[in-house]
Amino acid sequence: MPAHTSARDIRPLVAAIVAVLFVVAALVFAPPASAHDELIGSDPAADSSIDALPGKLTLTFSAAIATDAGASEVQVTDAEGRVLAEVAPVAQDNTLTQPLSGEASGVVTVLWKVVSSDGHPISGEFTFTVTAAPTPTETAEPTVAPSETAEPTQAPTPTAQPTTLPADEDSSFGDVWPWVVFGLIAVAAGGAVVYLLVSRARREKALAAASSTAPESDSDTPTDR
Repeated sequence: MPAHTSARDIRPLVAAIVAVLFVVAALVFAPPASAHDELIGSDPAADSSIDALPGKLTLTFSAAIATDAGASEVQVTDAEGRVLAEVAPVAQDNTLTQPLSGEASGVVTVLWKVVSSDGHPISGEFTFTVTAAPTPTETAEPTVAPSETAEPTQAPTPTAQPTTLPADEDSSFGDVWPWVVFGLIAVAAGGAVVYLLVSRARREKALAAASSTAPESDSDTPTDR
């Protein structure tokens, strides 16, 4: 009887230890939540002031970005909306280089979009300032002919409007499901412990009832005459 009781006393403890091991395993082997890459630097730097527009813009990210054609986009415009980036950018490792053309004065706006190392698109924008005044353009003087005078006409220059790049779409489901699994495992472990405790109480109650009825059975046995 004592040995049997000791074995019953150990079972809930063993069940609790197994439950804890399941919880620890779920936490250890759960995939970590992925974090998107981010822009960590640029040349020219964001919110900086420079004397003249450089020949290229360099963006540096926290990890390697996708190098597929069309995966990266950069739009650079001056204060009047003129486009300063007319060719596609070049991605290499964690660096994106955008050639620039023309002259600019005032605030220059940069819109960028790349595909990060986890396959999700990320985007952003920043500005920097060019302090030098733009070089004035020379206008040709009209030539006066003896017979008639031709008035110079000026055609309106089309202004390219910067388009807004799509914002990064991120799903938070991948950050939530490990906690759902953790909750299910914890509930299952708690149910197992409760079941073992209730079963143990029922067995002890049955044994106590059996032991209390044993003497009465002996007293009803007739004595020898």
